[in-house]
Amino acid sequence: MNIPFLDRWRKRHTESDSALATAFEDDPDGVAELLSECELLRSQAGAAGLELDDSAASLAALDQLLPRWRDDPEVLPWLGNDAGLYLGTVIVRTVPGAHWHVWPGGSPVVRLASGREIQVVEAGLDWAVHGAPELSQVHAEASEV
Repeated sequence: MNIPFLDRWRKRHTESDSALATAFEDDPDGVAELLSECELLRSQAGAAGLELDDSAASLAALDQLLPRWRDDPEVLPWLGNDAGLYLGTVIVRTVPGAHWHVWPGGSPVVRLASGREIQVVEAGLDWAVHGAPELSQVHAEASEV
Protein backbone atom coordinates (compact mmCIF):
# COMPACT_ATOMS: atom_id res chain seq x y z
CA MET A 1 0.00 0.00 0.00
CA ASN A 2 1.38 3.42 -0.96
CA ILE A 3 0.61 6.18 1.56
CA PRO A 4 2.55 9.28 0.48
CA PHE A 5 2.33 11.21 3.78
CA LEU A 6 3.55 8.16 5.71
CA ASP A 7 6.49 7.73 3.33
CA ARG A 8 7.45 11.39 3.81
CA TRP A 9 7.14 11.04 7.61
CA ARG A 10 9.34 7.92 7.64
CA LYS A 11 11.97 9.59 5.48
CA ARG A 12 12.04 12.70 7.66
CA HIS A 13 12.36 10.71 10.90
CA THR A 14 14.97 8.35 9.49
CA GLU A 15 17.06 11.32 8.36
CA SER A 16 16.78 13.14 11.71
CA ASP A 17 17.57 10.00 13.72
CA SER A 18 20.76 9.50 11.76
CA ALA A 19 21.90 13.14 12.03
CA LEU A 20 23.98 12.46 15.15
CA ALA A 21 25.58 9.41 13.55
CA THR A 22 26.46 11.45 10.46
CA ALA A 23 27.86 14.28 12.57
CA PHE A 24 29.90 11.75 14.56
CA GLU A 25 31.42 10.34 11.36
CA ASP A 26 32.34 13.86 10.22
CA ASP A 27 33.66 15.21 13.54
CA PRO A 28 33.96 12.61 16.33
CA ASP A 29 35.85 14.97 18.65
CA GLY A 30 33.26 17.70 18.23
CA VAL A 31 30.40 15.32 18.94
CA ALA A 32 32.26 13.92 21.97
CA GLU A 33 32.61 17.47 23.27
CA LEU A 34 28.91 18.08 22.70
CA LEU A 35 28.00 14.86 24.52
CA SER A 36 30.14 15.90 27.49
CA GLU A 37 28.27 19.16 28.14
CA CYS A 38 25.51 17.64 30.31
CA GLU A 39 24.31 21.11 31.25
CA LEU A 40 21.26 20.10 33.30
CA LEU A 41 23.19 17.56 35.35
CA ARG A 42 26.05 19.99 35.96
CA SER A 43 23.54 22.65 37.02
CA GLN A 44 21.73 20.32 39.44
CA ALA A 45 25.02 19.06 40.88
CA GLY A 46 26.31 22.64 41.24
CA ALA A 47 23.15 23.63 43.12
CA ALA A 48 23.92 20.78 45.54
CA GLY A 49 27.49 22.04 45.96
CA LEU A 50 29.12 19.42 43.75
CA GLU A 51 31.45 20.34 40.91
CA LEU A 52 31.64 17.72 38.17
CA ASP A 53 35.26 17.40 37.07
CA ASP A 54 34.89 14.37 34.78
CA SER A 55 36.54 12.07 37.32
CA ALA A 56 35.52 8.70 38.73
CA ALA A 57 35.26 10.35 42.16
CA SER A 58 32.60 12.72 40.82
CA LEU A 59 30.48 9.71 39.83
CA ALA A 60 30.64 8.42 43.40
CA ALA A 61 29.67 11.88 44.64
CA LEU A 62 26.69 11.96 42.26
CA ASP A 63 25.57 8.59 43.61
CA GLN A 64 25.37 10.18 47.07
CA LEU A 65 23.13 13.12 46.08
CA LEU A 66 19.55 13.19 47.31
CA PRO A 67 17.43 12.43 44.24
CA ARG A 68 15.30 15.61 44.35
CA TRP A 69 14.85 15.39 40.56
CA ARG A 70 12.48 12.44 41.01
CA ASP A 71 9.85 14.93 42.21
CA ASP A 72 9.76 16.57 38.76
CA PRO A 73 8.60 14.19 36.02
CA GLU A 74 9.52 16.73 33.33
CA VAL A 75 13.14 16.98 34.48
CA LEU A 76 13.66 13.29 35.25
CA PRO A 77 14.25 11.92 31.71
CA TRP A 78 16.46 14.86 30.73
CA LEU A 79 18.55 14.52 33.87
CA GLY A 80 18.83 10.77 33.33
CA ASN A 81 19.99 11.35 29.76
CA ASP A 82 22.59 13.85 31.00
CA ALA A 83 23.71 11.43 33.72
CA GLY A 84 24.28 8.75 31.10
CA LEU A 85 26.22 11.10 28.86
CA TYR A 86 28.30 12.25 31.83
CA LEU A 87 28.98 8.62 32.78
CA GLY A 88 30.10 7.99 29.21
CA THR A 89 32.32 11.07 29.26
CA VAL A 90 34.03 9.92 32.47
CA ILE A 91 34.55 6.41 31.09
CA VAL A 92 35.98 7.75 27.81
CA ARG A 93 38.34 10.07 29.67
CA THR A 94 39.50 7.63 32.35
CA VAL A 95 39.37 4.10 30.88
CA PRO A 96 42.17 3.36 28.39
CA GLY A 97 40.86 2.45 24.94
CA ALA A 98 37.28 3.54 25.63
CA HIS A 99 35.67 5.76 23.03
CA TRP A 100 32.29 7.03 21.91
CA HIS A 101 30.39 5.24 19.19
CA VAL A 102 27.10 6.41 17.69
CA TRP A 103 24.77 3.87 16.15
CA PRO A 104 23.15 4.77 12.80
CA GLY A 105 19.88 5.42 14.64
CA GLY A 106 21.60 8.09 16.71
CA SER A 107 22.10 6.25 19.99
CA PRO A 108 25.46 7.06 21.63
CA VAL A 109 27.26 4.24 23.43
CA VAL A 110 30.73 3.81 24.87
CA ARG A 111 32.82 1.12 23.23
CA LEU A 112 35.57 -0.37 25.40
CA ALA A 113 38.90 -1.65 24.07
CA SER A 114 37.54 -5.19 24.43
CA GLY A 115 34.72 -4.37 22.00
CA ARG A 116 32.07 -4.42 24.72
CA GLU A 117 29.58 -1.59 24.46
CA ILE A 118 28.01 0.18 27.39
CA GLN A 119 24.56 1.69 26.93
CA VAL A 120 25.39 4.72 29.06
CA VAL A 121 22.19 6.68 28.41
CA GLU A 122 20.13 3.69 29.49
CA ALA A 123 22.27 3.34 32.64
CA GLY A 124 21.86 7.07 33.36
CA LEU A 125 18.09 6.87 33.01
CA ASP A 126 17.94 3.83 35.31
CA TRP A 127 20.09 5.68 37.84
CA ALA A 128 17.92 8.80 37.72
CA VAL A 129 14.66 6.86 38.07
CA HIS A 130 15.64 4.01 40.40
CA GLY A 131 19.05 4.88 41.83
CA ALA A 132 20.55 1.72 40.37
CA PRO A 133 22.90 0.86 38.89
CA GLU A 134 25.11 3.38 40.63
CA LEU A 135 27.12 5.41 38.15
CA SER A 136 30.34 4.64 40.01
CA GLN A 137 29.60 0.92 39.77
CA VAL A 138 29.13 1.07 36.00
CA HIS A 139 32.43 2.93 35.76
CA ALA A 140 34.18 0.37 37.97
CA GLU A 141 32.91 -2.48 35.80
CA ALA A 142 34.10 -0.67 32.65
CA SER A 143 37.51 -0.16 34.25
CA GLU A 144 37.90 -3.88 34.99
CA VAL A 145 37.67 -4.97 31.36
